[in-house]
Amino acid sequence: MREPLVDVGIVNAVELRVCFNGNYTCGTTDISGPQVIKYHQDKIEWNGALFGELLFTPVNYDGAFALEEVTIGIGFHWERKETQVFRGQLRVIINHGKLQAINILPVEEYLKSVISSEMSATASLQLLKAHAVISRGWLLAQINKRKETKTKHETSYYRTDKGIIRWYDREDHTLFDVCADDHCQRYQGITRQTNDKVRQAVDETCGQVLTFNGQICDTRFSKCCGGILEEFEACWEDTHIPYLMAKPDTDDDSLPIPDLTIEENARKWIMYNQWSTVNGQWSMVNGQCLSFCNTRDKLILSQVLNNYDQETTDFYRWKVEYTQQELSQLVSTKLGMDFGNIIAINPVRRGKSGRIIELEIKGEKRSFTIGKELEIRRTLSKTHLFSSAFVVEEQYGADGSAPERFIIHGAGWGHGVGLCQIGAAVMGEKGYGYEDILLHYYEGAELQTIY
Repeated sequence: MREPLVDVGIVNAVELRVCFNGNYTCGTTDISGPQVIKYHQDKIEWNGALFGELLFTPVNYDGAFALEEVTIGIGFHWERKETQVFRGQLRVIINHGKLQAINILPVEEYLKSVISSEMSATASLQLLKAHAVISRGWLLAQINKRKETKTKHETSYYRTDKGIIRWYDREDHTLFDVCADDHCQRYQGITRQTNDKVRQAVDETCGQVLTFNGQICDTRFSKCCGGILEEFEACWEDTHIPYLMAKPDTDDDSLPIPDLTIEENARKWIMYNQWSTVNGQWSMVNGQCLSFCNTRDKLILSQVLNNYDQETTDFYRWKVEYTQQELSQLVSTKLGMDFGNIIAINPVRRGKSGRIIELEIKGEKRSFTIGKELEIRRTLSKTHLFSSAFVVEEQYGADGSAPERFIIHGAGWGHGVGLCQIGAAVMGEKGYGYEDILLHYYEGAELQTIY
């Protein structure tokens, strides 16, 4: 197998401002310097003419282009616009009445940016190598999946009068392989590709992926699992993937996992970070569970979290509070229906990490069930809750008719499936090699070089 190319969707806008740093060509036209490309009546307007699509190709490897007004962190609290610089080709097409900018480049070059975009380039070499393997494998799995879904339709939600269960995956993209934001993998070109260790990590793992039963693993990852990894089917379609299992994020795989589908156990785990089991106690020091990702070590966190990620200080355990008015207005706006006062927020079904898969929102005027985890996180926040692993504390006033205040106590940051970035960073600092890190988070998988 030869190293493939990847098509990355960068930005969708009515106007693109691009600066070509170096010599580029478009057909027979030589280009360099700043360019303005506009959408005009379902055509692309550039250089005094209209086109169906454009492809700009660098004359040599050193060629790069800068795109203005690229949005990062879409829908999250750190959302902002940046000018970003990319290597490779720039393809411009029409997408839903706007211009779609697509960067085409070799997979290994793409990975050097992803590793720097997903985390700080000062992370340990073993962590960077582990992340290079899973980012490569996840990408190639998505490219393969895109080829398959061209010939079949996939349903990513089902709805009734009483609720909607929806999950979000990369099948949303049909015009390119992956997008450049958190929906897929953070890719910010060479804007943050500044560390020789990143290039070393990618080069030393070139072509390496995890496989299971001869297939490239769909190596999902999240920022912080909160102490227990979640299963794939809790967050996406109801398909069991053996190597994406629920397990404790510790160095002792023999530790029992309590049944966090039971509310009493979930509340004890999320609010107090502990529990009792029939067979014994979870490993604790001073009542706190010894999860890899349970750390406040600023040096480790600074290696994993980029500057805007460090705006988040609590992620292993966190808390969000709403007044009755704030929550009822938020939920009504997000779901497009009037609930009146919110009476209760009831978990209907939890996954093995305690993440809520289905949640009932009970109001004075109606009740409605939502899922899966990302739909829940989006509904109960202006942007996103950190995770759906939470329990709700309700505070009542004198009349006791409806809660006056809701306090959401949560665990983890993200879906919790696959590699936990904070936990993997701690493992790297503890001296674990990248293969050990990978096989901890993807138990039963094998490391292979495929090109």
